[in-house]
Amino acid sequence: MHASERDPMRLYKTLLALISAVGLVAAVPAIATASEGEFTYHYYDEDGEIQRGELEDPPSGVCVNIPEVIDFYDTYAFRPHNNTDSSATVFRNGNCDGDAYYTLRPGGRASDRLLLRSVVFS
Repeated sequence: MHASERDPMRLYKTLLALISAVGLVAAVPAIATASEGEFTYHYYDEDGEIQRGELEDPPSGVCVNIPEVIDFYDTYAFRPHNNTDSSATVFRNGNCDGDAYYTLRPGGRASDRLLLRSVVFS
């Protein structure tokens, strides 16, 4: 006689425990790791002066809006320099939205012509 025929409840409990464990693992959100290094950019302040902004050890896989420009209509950061250990995909729109984006490799930089409002790191 097979063991599962002798004790169907045991098989049922084992299966239920396995399904519960898989459900628990799927329900726990992934923890974002940090890209190590500094991502810098430039922007114009309210007086029209060029300022330098930075993101230090930014999270990976999370969209980051550029804080100095995101709340202002038609205002962008520019001249990004990705001095992190991850690729950085910069977006012209906020919330990493739209089809106007460009990816900078680690150590990569771009000119004043590349405008951005958000970035996500790999």
